[in-house]
Formats: sequence, structure tokens, C-alpha cells
Amino acid sequence: MEEIREKKQEIRNNIATILENLSDKEIAKKTKQVENNLFEFANFLEAKIVLLYVNNKTEVKSSNIIKRCFDFNKIVILPAFNIKTHEMKLMKVDDLDNDLTTGPRGILEPDINRCKIVPVDCIDLAIIPGVAFDEKGGRIGTGEGYYDRFIPKLSVTTRKVAVALGCQIIQQVPVESHDKHVDIIITDERIIYKI
Repeated sequence: MEEIREKKQEIRNNIATILENLSDKEIAKKTKQVENNLFEFANFLEAKIVLLYVNNKTEVKSSNIIKRCFDFNKIVILPAFNIKTHEMKLMKVDDLDNDLTTGPRGILEPDINRCKIVPVDCIDLAIIPGVAFDEKGGRIGTGEGYYDRFIPKLSVTTRKVAVALGCQIIQQVPVESHDKHVDIIITDERIIYKI
């Protein structure tokens, strides 16, 4: 168990180094391609209520994806994190300028005083963040376990889609029993359907 955790941390560090070595221009170009691939993806286009995320440094930048979702008349849902219980509340966001506040993890999240809670079974498509993925849908997140706890709560019909740069796809993610997979990974280079 400890060995797997150490391996995951090593992968997180490696991906962080790879991303740091890319120029801002390269990252912007790759991120734009991920975004374009997502907005051409049929399951995404058909979805009305979409769970998104606000990225940290090692996740694909999500701000433009969120903005474009409003242009496509999608209902945007973002998570608010409870750092004591490691649970997420799903909240509907209507206005990026006024509905977000800095949360306990130092990342913008919905203001619980302005946004309404949305039941998990309303989500049509969930964009799941991660640091690294493999072709079987395995993912490495931040290590806090929010999404591993959350994914099983999603309806079986809700597509679990990750967005990643090609350099975030690795040979094999070391998996623990509690780790959850995604169905599809959209990168700047290709779309990967879980094998």
C-alpha cells in the first residue's frame, strides 16, 4: 500500500516537472486542442448539465472550458470541497465573476451563499480532473480522495470524462482498491476510450 502511494507521488512529481518544462505557449496550444476536441465530442455536446472543475497547477486549465459551456447553454456545476469530511457538494454556477470564492484548498469554488446545491443524479456528464491517466481509465489525482469517493455516487449512465495533455498519459497507473476509473480521456492528441 505504502509502495503504491510512493509510486503515485513519484508520478505526480514527474508530471509536474514535465509541465513546468513546457513553455506557456506550448501549454496554451495543447490546452486549446483539448478544449476543441471536447467541444466536438458527441457525448459532451448532448449533455445539458455538466460537472466541471477549477484546475490546480497539474490539471488541464479549465477556465475557458467553463466559459464556453455557458456559450453552449449548458448548466455548469462546480464542486465545493469540505476538507474535514473529504466530500464535495455540487453547486450550480451562473456567473463566474460573482459566484466563486477561494475555497479551503486555495482554489476557486462555488460560494455556498450564492449557489444552489444540485443532486448528483442530475449530472449528464462529469469532467473528472487528474494529474495522470492510463489507457484503462486509471487516474491519479491530488491524493486527497475527493473524486474516488465521489465517482461511485454518479449514475451509471453519467459519462465520466477526463481531459489531459498527451504528456499526462502514462503506461500504467498504480491502482489501490479504492481508486476509481474514468470512461473516456480527451487529450490534445486523441480520444481514449477505456479498454
